[in-house]
Amino acid sequence: MSYPTDRPAVWFITGTSRGLGLALVAHLLERGDRVAATTRSSERLLAALPEVDTSHLLVLEVSLTDEEEVSRAIAEATDRFERIDVVVNNAGYGYLGAVEETTDADIQAMFQVQVNGTWNVLRAVLPQMRAAGSGHIMNVSSILGVLSFPGWGLYCAAKYAVEGLSESLAAEVTEHDIRVSLVEPGYFDTAFLTDNSLAAAGEIPGAYPAIREMVEAHKAMSGSQLGDPRRAAVAFVAIAQQESGPLRQQLGSDSSGMAEGKAESLRAEILAGRELAHSTDYVR
Repeated sequence: MSYPTDRPAVWFITGTSRGLGLALVAHLLERGDRVAATTRSSERLLAALPEVDTSHLLVLEVSLTDEEEVSRAIAEATDRFERIDVVVNNAGYGYLGAVEETTDADIQAMFQVQVNGTWNVLRAVLPQMRAAGSGHIMNVSSILGVLSFPGWGLYCAAKYAVEGLSESLAAEVTEHDIRVSLVEPGYFDTAFLTDNSLAAAGEIPGAYPAIREMVEAHKAMSGSQLGDPRRAAVAFVAIAQQESGPLRQQLGSDSSGMAEGKAESLRAEILAGRELAHSTDYVR
């Protein structure tokens, strides 16, 4: 079993200044676990934990897109806590805009954080997990890594990449007794939909009015989301404590319901296309 039962667990979490990452850090410290938390602002993270005992918290200011910085952070966390039991790749941000409106700089920035950043953490931590013959990696995807909405093309593309990466990784490391989980949240009551966490594409005037309306609707949604970040933090621990489990775990009734609908529609499409698919085989 990857999760220790005889000592506090050691967690390495990215993207911890706000949202689900912050809620998870607070919950773990309250449990007595050890936490290495990456952030772009240590002051902001510590200010968000005024009533939490932070004696078992290691705050690391890290640019996840810098491979050397990430390697140093993993080494520093290991030096402080002797090991890393659970990694949560949580860092990321939203992006709203039509595919046509998305710039090359936007694309590179999104993939650098969501994909390259995750990959940097994985390459840095896997050697010690393989040597230990244990460990658990949780890559935070989204329900938008399972299905797509208009206006979310860039964000979905990055999350779909995380899903593919994680599925391959899970098969590769199972022989080393390392678990991999994809966590797919729906809408949670965090700052994710605020201007600080949500980038927006440059508008092509008059081209995509429905997306403009959707952007404003999402920004107005803040505070009315179904998901409770504190309950999500409890769920992360429950996932980590499972001896085995499914690769994918949705969080939130909205995410669960949409995933079920996607599975049903995908199955229907596959069956509808079966005859044409089979017709392309050689006739022998």
